[in-house]
Amino acid sequence: MSGTFGKGCHLHLIDGSAFIFRAFHALPPLTRKSDGLPVGAVSGFCNMLHKYVEDTRGPEAPTHVAVVFDKGSHTFRNDLYDQYKANRDAMPEDLRPQIPLTREATRAFNIACLEQEGFEADDIIATLATRARDAGGRVTIISSDKDLMQLVGGGVEMLDAMKNRRIGLEEVHAKFGVGPDRVVDVQALAGDSVDNIPGAPGIGVKTAALLINEYGDLESLLDRAAEIRQPKRRQALQEHRAQIELSKRLVLLDVNMPLDVALDDLEVCEPDPETLLGFLSQMEFRTLTKRIAEKLGAEPPALPDTSPAEADPDPEARPVDPSAYECVRDAGALKVWIARARALGRVAVDTETTGLDEMRAGLVGISLATAPGQACYIPLAHKAGGDDLFSAEAPVEGQMEMEAALTLLRPLLEDPAVMKIGQNMKYDAKILARHGIDIAPIDDTMLMSYALDAGLHGHGMDALSERHLSHTPIPIKTLLGSGKSAITFDLVPIDEAVKYAAEDADITLRLADLLKPRLHHRKVATVYETMERPLVPVLAKMEMTGVKVDRDTLSRMSNAFARKMAALEAEIHDLAGERFNVGSPKQLGEILFDKMGLQGGQRGKAGAYATGADILEDLAAEGHDLPARVLDWRQLSKLKSTYTDALQDHINPETGRVHTSYVIAGANTGRLASTDPNLQNIPVRSEEGRRIREAFVAEEGKVLLSLDYSQIELRILAHVAGIGALKEAFRQGQDIHAMTASEMFSVPLAEMTPEIRRQAKAINFGVIYGISGFGLARNLRIPRADAQGFIDRYFERFPGIKDYMDATIAFAKEHGHVQTLFGRRIHTPEIAAKGPRAGFARRAAINAPIQGTAADIIRRAMIRMPEAIATLPAKMLLQVHDELIFEVEEHAAEDTVAVVRRVMEGAALPVVRLDVPLEVDAGQGASWAEAH
Repeated sequence: MSGTFGKGCHLHLIDGSAFIFRAFHALPPLTRKSDGLPVGAVSGFCNMLHKYVEDTRGPEAPTHVAVVFDKGSHTFRNDLYDQYKANRDAMPEDLRPQIPLTREATRAFNIACLEQEGFEADDIIATLATRARDAGGRVTIISSDKDLMQLVGGGVEMLDAMKNRRIGLEEVHAKFGVGPDRVVDVQALAGDSVDNIPGAPGIGVKTAALLINEYGDLESLLDRAAEIRQPKRRQALQEHRAQIELSKRLVLLDVNMPLDVALDDLEVCEPDPETLLGFLSQMEFRTLTKRIAEKLGAEPPALPDTSPAEADPDPEARPVDPSAYECVRDAGALKVWIARARALGRVAVDTETTGLDEMRAGLVGISLATAPGQACYIPLAHKAGGDDLFSAEAPVEGQMEMEAALTLLRPLLEDPAVMKIGQNMKYDAKILARHGIDIAPIDDTMLMSYALDAGLHGHGMDALSERHLSHTPIPIKTLLGSGKSAITFDLVPIDEAVKYAAEDADITLRLADLLKPRLHHRKVATVYETMERPLVPVLAKMEMTGVKVDRDTLSRMSNAFARKMAALEAEIHDLAGERFNVGSPKQLGEILFDKMGLQGGQRGKAGAYATGADILEDLAAEGHDLPARVLDWRQLSKLKSTYTDALQDHINPETGRVHTSYVIAGANTGRLASTDPNLQNIPVRSEEGRRIREAFVAEEGKVLLSLDYSQIELRILAHVAGIGALKEAFRQGQDIHAMTASEMFSVPLAEMTPEIRRQAKAINFGVIYGISGFGLARNLRIPRADAQGFIDRYFERFPGIKDYMDATIAFAKEHGHVQTLFGRRIHTPEIAAKGPRAGFARRAAINAPIQGTAADIIRRAMIRMPEAIATLPAKMLLQVHDELIFEVEEHAAEDTVAVVRRVMEGAALPVVRLDVPLEVDAGQGASWAEAH
């Protein structure tokens, strides 16, 4: 297309800096063989540009495009405010020489490359987008930068290429609580710790949005600040008006900056093969050069010889192409793939099933991948779709018979000389175990990512593919549909199943090639090899064993809870003076704040009062009975719906047991999470919550054992913070809470009261979590000043704790992560945040090394346990935070306790030798309640 930019034209503006930094941080270091020049970011940048070009062909292709960069670090904003972006880290040394090369790469692709001294890339984007919109054209800004969201609307949208997610008016409103035209007002109030924009102290995005929505715009809000009822907000706006107005000038993009380029100059042009291939060969990007040469129909230039270790680390040896995968329909074809896997010593494996419950789902097919782009799918149990039951049950022709295929695959999948690579391999291991296959040894890309980047992003395959391979896998919903009309995988046509299933194996293999070397580079290989990967078979066996749950006991509890809830409802209605739906937050809010006139009512966006647990707890603490009774009712309602009712549905009809599933890569600290059902969150503080454990029972002739680390996090705190008094108390076996109370409140141990000990216990555990005076006051239901006084006194008596906290926060700010005693890294991306997020981020950073070390210790114990109890008639059933549950024949209970206690108490050794002993409490009984 040529001519004047106008209606019908579509401009793409690419945030070049985002591409560069994503490429730099996503790939391992890479140097050019000929001279050692760092080129890893350039390699990733070129791959991203090439993918962009390929993905934007077709009817929706842009007519005009430009890549926009920042030029230099000093802009007009630094003249307005000398501290603007002062907190930014210096550019990494190995990235600096690559910056000009990314400009060369852009020009080599024949894409306009824009930058201008004194202005940021965002201003160039804003000016061009505004001009294009005014000329009647469409604009897509390829970036996820929140600062650009003020431009959305009127023909301008954003595209988060990393997530393949469009950002329009709704997405902006979801992010800021206002439309694009008021984004700068919200940003001016909330500030930005990353760019060091001051904003209004104590006002975050949510509060800013509420204020702007109420007063219309920033100027009106500031002019009418005296009307605001909340003293702190009013004071912040009145005393910091100049700072807020400056903040708005800093976040407001310049849409009228002078540019020496016109929209017509940005017209899309095909690259010149000689120029582009010449640049890529100069960079020594062998794979990309060959791939683009094939696309352009040109002969690739000769490249110097490079060893595999020095070749560019492109995980896509060829592009992901689902149409190229093979469907294996007979034994002869399968034997070829098995031979190939044995020769290579590795194979990626993925199973397709009829559901997500590994204990009930049926196996439909298996996919294999041996090299990037070389993948297959073996259909085993597909059925013909149809409107009637009989056609839906008819098997499809052209599949392998299940047992014949598994007989051929079993030796490969159990061969210790062949590594089996998977994504969330625990799921596949359980599916295959139900067919008599013990898959081993394994690698797991989900756990590699978790060891590398816990706290930074999710670790699902789709997210990892987009992040690391810039490829969006086929969505499962396109095959299965959604809602009531969704089908199961066995009804998916085989041709479509091949593309989806083989792609999963292909992507998993590529991710392994990319992530495995990084484990060593970032020094977390030991974490993966000793605490992540070996845990998979242990958990798989535990989950398949399950725990017996007595349905009759649950049913009786449900009925009892229902009666108690009904009585509470009657009491609540009496206190309210009328009947209403106790489960309706809206109706409850109207009763509490409109009818009863209680203080503290706050309306949300929809106009309803907030009635969360924190608000009801505050009201209850002030002596109001109705909110206290509602809290009791809610607790019973949750226990009934979440446990006594729902657990009955989770009892497997074949085994009579409940089979929970443990999430290894969930919590950032390494703690395991339990799902379907969640057995780790069963309340233990209330009598009703503790009673639920009565339904977890042992089989006839057996007992349940509970072995629980005693105050493990306090022991770890004593060690890492070097607190002599705590360490000595643990060595002497003292009551640590009584000792703390004695130290803090100068009360002799002989005169200790339960109330003083309870306060000390709340402080002990609260300090580990970085609790504030406000939080402790709520927990103990005492005045905030008294609670803060307790905390201040605690730090005075145990100064090592404050030193530890300060050192941990400083380490997190410097390195972007904290780590456990065993080397697990927990990233802290929010550590430099402002406002409420800052407090949460600091508390999380303080607690993470302690909670993470405790999690590491119990993981190490669990990994050693199968071998330790192999000769005993015992099975490990559950892990609940610091507790392990076993089922054992009655006569072997004491012997099992002795073995398990020895393993648990020695789990930190030989890597870490704590200054305090680990101690394990043990109990046994016919039910979990008795054992605990």
